[in-house]
Amino acid sequence: MSLIDTVGFLAGTLTTICYLPQVIKIWKTRETKDLSLLMYVTVTGGVALWLIYGILINNSVIIIVNAVTLVLSSSVLILKIKHG
Repeated sequence: MSLIDTVGFLAGTLTTICYLPQVIKIWKTRETKDLSLLMYVTVTGGVALWLIYGILINNSVIIIVNAVTLVLSSSVLILKIKHG
């Protein structure tokens, strides 16, 4: 992995793991009233587009980090809709 890919992977990892505390908290409390539905719809859509972009340019770093982020942001979105 090149230095550029390493930096991209680290950046993507940090922006991905920021969703973990939110997912864990919602999973435990089932509380989502203070979360913005519009924000999670928007961010999940953006992450999905980043994943598509990564696939189109065949960039494994973009694909990996955005696939994981999509799972996490989609989880929050689904839980928001379910428990909102």
